[in-house]
Amino acid sequence: MRKNEIKNLKFNRQGLIPAIIQDYKTKQVLMLAYMNKESLRRTLKLKKACFWSRSRKEYWIKGTTSGCYQYVKSIAYDCDMDALLIGVRQVGVACHTGNRSCFYRKIK
Repeated sequence: MRKNEIKNLKFNRQGLIPAIIQDYKTKQVLMLAYMNKESLRRTLKLKKACFWSRSRKEYWIKGTTSGCYQYVKSIAYDCDMDALLIGVRQVGVACHTGNRSCFYRKIK
């Protein structure tokens, strides 16, 4: 994704866009978080996943506290331009529960 493509993305009323984080090798979905334009710019610059915390109202780089960084390998957007799919090299686990993926529970 080029920086000039950010302006074409469709952010919601709060200025956010959902970002699905996926292991770039295995294609396992690791987590879902939200980005705004600035966190996406930071992600592109740092090559590490940076998000906007809706509860804390602040930017956070995945791994700063836990050491479980997400090194960005690719960023794609969907056909409606309102969601991101970010391929990462995951270091450690993605979930704060200690699981590799946040999607470890099943309904059925």
